[in-house]
Amino acid sequence: MRSVFWMQMSELFKFVNHGSLPVGVTLWILTFLLQVTEEPYVPGDMNGIGFKPFDMVIPFAVRKGEITGEVHMPSGKTATPEIVDNKDGTVTVRYAPVEVGLHEMHIKYIGNHIPESPLQFYVNYPNSGNVTAYGPGLVYGVSNKPATFTIVTEDAGEGGLDLAIEGPSKAEISCIDNKDGTCTVTYLPTLPGDYSILVKYNDKHIPGSPFTAKITDDSRRRSQVKLGSAADFLLDINESDLSLLTASIKAPSGRDEPCLLKRLPNNHIGISFIPREVGEHWVSIIKNGSHVPNSPVSIMVVQSEIGDASRARVSGRGLVEGRTFEMCDFIVDTRDAGYGGISLAVEGPSKVDIQTEDLDDGTCRVSYFPTVPGVYIVSTKFADEHIPGSPFTVKISGEGRVKESITRTQRAPSVATVGSLCDLNLKIPEIDIGDMSARVTSPSGRSTDAEIVEHDKNTYCVRFVPQEMGVHTVEVRYRRQHVPGSPFQFTVGPLGEGGANKVRAGGPGLDRAEAGIPAEFSIWTREAGAGGLSIAVEGPSKAEIAFEDHKDGSCGVSYTAQEPGNYEVSIKFNDEHIPESPYLVPVIAPSDDARRLTVMSLQESGLKVNQPASFAIRLNGAKGKIDAKVHSPIGAVEECHVSELEQDKYAVRFIPRENGIHSIDVKFNGSHVVGSPFKVRVGEPGQVDSPALVTAYGPGLESGTTGVQSAFTINTTKAGPGTLAVTIEGPSKVKMDCQEAPEGYKVMYTPMAPGNYLIGIKYGGPNHIAGSPFKAKVTGQRLVSPGISNETSSIMVESVTRSTTDTCYSAIPKSSSDASKVTSRGAGLSRAFVGQKNSFSVDSSKAGSNMLLVGVHGPTTPCEEISVKHLGNQQYNVTYVVKEKGDYILAVKWGEEHIPGSPFHVTVP
Repeated sequence: MRSVFWMQMSELFKFVNHGSLPVGVTLWILTFLLQVTEEPYVPGDMNGIGFKPFDMVIPFAVRKGEITGEVHMPSGKTATPEIVDNKDGTVTVRYAPVEVGLHEMHIKYIGNHIPESPLQFYVNYPNSGNVTAYGPGLVYGVSNKPATFTIVTEDAGEGGLDLAIEGPSKAEISCIDNKDGTCTVTYLPTLPGDYSILVKYNDKHIPGSPFTAKITDDSRRRSQVKLGSAADFLLDINESDLSLLTASIKAPSGRDEPCLLKRLPNNHIGISFIPREVGEHWVSIIKNGSHVPNSPVSIMVVQSEIGDASRARVSGRGLVEGRTFEMCDFIVDTRDAGYGGISLAVEGPSKVDIQTEDLDDGTCRVSYFPTVPGVYIVSTKFADEHIPGSPFTVKISGEGRVKESITRTQRAPSVATVGSLCDLNLKIPEIDIGDMSARVTSPSGRSTDAEIVEHDKNTYCVRFVPQEMGVHTVEVRYRRQHVPGSPFQFTVGPLGEGGANKVRAGGPGLDRAEAGIPAEFSIWTREAGAGGLSIAVEGPSKAEIAFEDHKDGSCGVSYTAQEPGNYEVSIKFNDEHIPESPYLVPVIAPSDDARRLTVMSLQESGLKVNQPASFAIRLNGAKGKIDAKVHSPIGAVEECHVSELEQDKYAVRFIPRENGIHSIDVKFNGSHVVGSPFKVRVGEPGQVDSPALVTAYGPGLESGTTGVQSAFTINTTKAGPGTLAVTIEGPSKVKMDCQEAPEGYKVMYTPMAPGNYLIGIKYGGPNHIAGSPFKAKVTGQRLVSPGISNETSSIMVESVTRSTTDTCYSAIPKSSSDASKVTSRGAGLSRAFVGQKNSFSVDSSKAGSNMLLVGVHGPTTPCEEISVKHLGNQQYNVTYVVKEKGDYILAVKWGEEHIPGSPFHVTVP
């Protein structure tokens, strides 16, 4: 494919016809006239001779061998570049040229060329009076990642600059005038291979043109898991039934710490939690709404119990080498490092299944199962810090996986109109239409029920008649929970900008499958417009793929894997992954012992944040090991606590950290049990199932400028409380901030590099709000060094209930309450710090019914921020932020009466 760019700084872009082109070649032409600038171009980072140094980042993980480089100059001389291992699976190559002309660089690892070697690059003296070009994009790049280089036009005079890029794919080109005699060119190759970059000035090639850029495939996959290394404390209480008890812990700072009640090996009751502060902690044990005898219990945490990564150790062959389709093991030893969370991540050519096992000597064995040969990066963190030696580079050898793929062309759907009948088709196996419901929300916020019609077996049609133009949101639920893919976006009228980010996929075949039995899922491409849809299934065996186009912007897909194992399902639209792709799907064997297990007492809804949840598993005579992990709505993975209740019966316990739909993997001897992964809902239905009632708007969702703050608003007033998660992925990391606003939240971000940024907004779980992910086009100069891959920034907020209704009260309602029975505790009642969240807790469980009111009065300015969060059972956590030093008055009232100790005098040093 050929992409051609002509540039004109003083006029609008215009298309020029260059005659006929070969079949299959795309030609884009834009003309532009170069103007001579009055300000001189000052080249940066020049060496003593005046040449621009060569500086480039290449993805390559160095293990134990030596990586070397050699530059062959035009004169025949050789030189040695500087190569630095970045310890993140990449190396930086630096070279200061001393000659003009075409150079060739050889980069070898243990004597062999790495995949990107040899590389060619041209060196030209920048003050030659000619147009010159330099930058990594002329030499190397990664598919689907922007590649950048700079053209220097200083002292060249006026003329036409012609830029063309030829290669395996069309490469979208953008050019930014830096107003200093240079322009920055960015192009986006979508396929690997060699690309020719032709730069002409007044119809003549500039020195070095055509340049050859070697574009490699971006094939790295990341898998991660988090473990809790918790401390167990014996409690002096006499209770026999744990199911009747709830527990909470107050840290010395007043912060509530999540905890888990458990029966210790000596049959006494204990509590398990991860200590983060030194000092006295108070444990409250509640039964039927009241403290049990001896509660609250005091426990003391000393410094040696706080997690310290520098005292942790890791060892094992799995940190050095391994083979495909074999378990790679290593040991994590945190026995002398205190208590803290362990974070494990493996990044490489394939996603891997990470398993952990607590050993009798107090260490933890970690196993992962690579399926594609290559170099993997293994990161091990303890208490959020790298353990000494991490990250490790591991060479995996052996046979690769089997990949089966299909490609289909999707036509643009017909335009829906106001008053016409609109259909949304779904294929959902093994459900009852009587338990389904559907609701449509119009652009103005009006919600109406939709009709559900059953077509063929397992195929359903959601039908409605729109009364407005614009983007509608269609919620489809089964037993009060969203079906896969819901809520759906449905545009009435002309479609907006399409693309891979508008495609949705869902169904059981993206969660789990059984060998020899078709696994089904659906894909909805209506909002994406016309384009090429490709589906690939990669795993231990060939998987036959079947495709059914419903001709309405949706299609059904099924695949049949022949052997058990982990399979990767990739879905791309116009050569770009759709959101959440690729999917890692476990395929179990039909005769697996895991099928004998029975899961009991699994509560699928009504669970609460930071309160322990549990269910039971009966083995039914099977012999082996149970392993369970819980996946939170934002993607965090934590191990569940598995303990034996009686012979042949086990309990699985975990603590949910946020509202939303959680997924629980339950495995037996490494294989999923029937029904795994299980879906459970944390929070009330209004708290987790309202992404369709959340909207986002603002210029920051569409465009931006590098170095300038962009903003958008997220309206949550019509939704219940839930977790709001915002991610921004693009050519650079962005500085993000989120502030409360009358409509909900205002999100601000500052991009540092030009290009397209995808803004994903999820509410109450894994479901995107309408229109998400949004695509913002950012222009301007690149303010940071180019990376080899896109960067992701994220922020998460636990939203509270908001309302747009203004209500006036003549007085606070009189209730049967007693403020004298309210208790408070925490450092924030007496001392606070500027710019930090200062906190304390309030217990009004014995004070009757009323409202908790909190006010902070400062020396000259009001308090910056106050947040009151109800934790359940009339327990509150209060945080506030001050922005100046001095003495403050903190008033805490229960209704119209001060609680004991209020008003408090707070000192801010």
